Amino acid sequence: MATIDILLDKYGESHQNGINKFIHWICVPSIMFSLFGLLYAIPFFVERTIYTNWATVALLFALVYYMRLSKPMFWGFVLIGSVMVYGVNYIYEMTFGDAKMLALISLFIFVVAWIFQFIGHKIEGKKPSFLEDLQFLLIGPAWLLHFIYKKIGIKY
Repeated sequence: MATIDILLDKYGESHQNGINKFIHWICVPSIMFSLFGLLYAIPFFVERTIYTNWATVALLFALVYYMRLSKPMFWGFVLIGSVMVYGVNYIYEMTFGDAKMLALISLFIFVVAWIFQFIGHKIEGKKPSFLEDLQFLLIGPAWLLHFIYKKIGIKY
């Protein structure tokens, strides 16, 4: 398994252009949030709550991946993922428990964010990293978090 530094460097190779980077700062978290929303909207085996839903299950699997790469990344995504799932739960509650409405809102965010991601990569002149390796779908959020960690002095 590649190290976190190798993966972040590889991801960064196709993210050099300032406009593309800016787009990623908005769209990567938006895509992550919208995926949690889409997963949350899928019926679960028991009553859907903030703890019992497919978004939380997906978060737990992603956290295993991040733990294998870096404990600081793991803890960062415990916080980020929890806040996002809480936000999705809030939207679900504000739509009076209408999973279809949550799915539509999430789908809209997902499609718009991906359109901008592809625009950013067109400007960059390089294909998105995940087309080479699907694990880069999880490295994108870590790539953003590593900048925050560097800024505040946390070693990842």
